Amino acid sequence: QVQLVESGGGLVQAGGSLRLSCAASGSIVSINGMGWYRQAPGKQRELVGSITSGGGQTMSDSVKGRFSISRDNAKNTVYLEMNSLKPEDTAVYYCNVQIRSGFGGYRDYWGQGTQVTVSS
Repeated sequence: QVQLVESGGGLVQAGGSLRLSCAASGSIVSINGMGWYRQAPGKQRELVGSITSGGGQTMSDSVKGRFSISRDNAKNTVYLEMNSLKPEDTAVYYCNVQIRSGFGGYRDYWGQGTQVTVSS
């Protein structure tokens, strides 16, 4: 079994910062890509950013220059550093990790979600 545990969400004023963490544990053989998604009320889940096993990063246009993604392979953890937060960043944030456990290929695992609320 594999578990993803997210932390770091909360309430922050516009212009503030938050750092999200997502740690994977359990029967992990290897990890490929890691990423963050978000879902605001009444909207579809959207990709915020992703990072490959080699460290290559992709960020959505809406957060470029404000958010950054990183990973610690020794800790099986992915981070999302969020700066200059705006009210429109308010959403539930989910981590997504491609994990190979035991035999077979990679599959997607999702975190439980953490609420980020930005007040104006």
